[in-house]
Amino acid sequence: MKTLQQFRHSSQMGRMTIALIILVVVYAGLVRVLPLPEVVATSVALAGICWGALTWRASIVRHSRALHETRAVLRTVERALMRPIPPRIGVLRAESRYLAADAEAQVGGDMCDLVSTRFGARLLIGDVMGKGLPTVNLAADLLGAFRELARHETTLTGLAERLDGVAHGDRFTTAILAGFPEEAEAAEVVTCGHPPPVLLRGDQATFVDALPPALPLGLLDLDEDRCATNVVPLRLGDRLLFYTDGVTEARDSQGRFFPLADHLTALVRQDSDSLLDDLVARLVEHAGGRRHDDAALLLVQYCPQPSRNPHHWSKAGGSRG
Repeated sequence: MKTLQQFRHSSQMGRMTIALIILVVVYAGLVRVLPLPEVVATSVALAGICWGALTWRASIVRHSRALHETRAVLRTVERALMRPIPPRIGVLRAESRYLAADAEAQVGGDMCDLVSTRFGARLLIGDVMGKGLPTVNLAADLLGAFRELARHETTLTGLAERLDGVAHGDRFTTAILAGFPEEAEAAEVVTCGHPPPVLLRGDQATFVDALPPALPLGLLDLDEDRCATNVVPLRLGDRLLFYTDGVTEARDSQGRFFPLADHLTALVRQDSDSLLDDLVARLVEHAGGRRHDDAALLLVQYCPQPSRNPHHWSKAGGSRG
C-alpha cells in the first residue's frame, strides 16, 4: 500500500504531466501540425482526463489517511486489552511479551491475562479467528468475561463452557485456560484448539502434547465430550510458555516455520526476562523483519518459595511490549 507521501508525490507528478501535455498540444498548434480548434478541444479533453485522475488519487489519499487512523485506534484498543501482566500471582512468577504485526497488516485478536482467584492463579491466552474491529470486539468481550468468571467458576471446564457462550457467533477462538492451585504442585489445563504450551525443565524444552484438545471456544456444542481439565505435574522452578500462533506460524524467506522448541532449548538456561527478549529477537530475525500476524507470549514459573527459585527474575517483572 502506498504511503501518503507517495500519493502526494504522484499528485505533483500528475500536475506536471497536465502542464506538459498542454505545452505539447499548444506547440503542435503553433507549428500548425493541428488546426487551432482541434488544439483547443484536445487540450480541454486531456486536461479533463488528467484532472479526473488527480481527483481519484485525492480520494485514495483521504481513504489511506482514514484507514491509517482507524488502524491506529484499533492498535490502541488492542494494547488496552493486553494490560500488563502482574509479575507475581500466587505460586507463579510471570513475564509476557506482545509483538504487533506490521503497520500494513490488519489488527488481530490475540489476548492473554493472568488473574488471582480463591482457586489460585488462573490464566487465559487465546486468538480470535479473523482480523479487524469485530475480532478485537470479541477479544475484549472474552477478556472481560474471563476476568469476572475466573473468580467464581469452581472448575476450568465450567469456565471454558461459560466463555464458549460469549464466543458464539461467526468467529471461533482458540484458547488455553490454566489454573495453579496453591498446594497442588501441578497446573490444571484446558486446551480449546490452541497450540500446546512448552514446558521448560532443566536443560529441556518440550511441548506438552499429552493434553487432549477440545474444540475452539464458540464450537464446544459440537463436541459431545465438551472439554476436559488435564493435570500437568510441576516441579519447583519449572516454567511454562504459552503463546499464540503468530509465534509458531512465522515463516522465513523459504517458507519454513519458526522452530520454537529448538530456540527455547538454546535459551533455557537464561533468566526469564532475557529469555523472552532473545526469543522475540530471534522470531523477528527469522521472519526477516516482516510480521504478518500479532504474537503474544506468556511465560510463567512455578515458584511457591521465591527464596529457592533457581532462576533469576527481574525486579520489575510484568509485561513488556
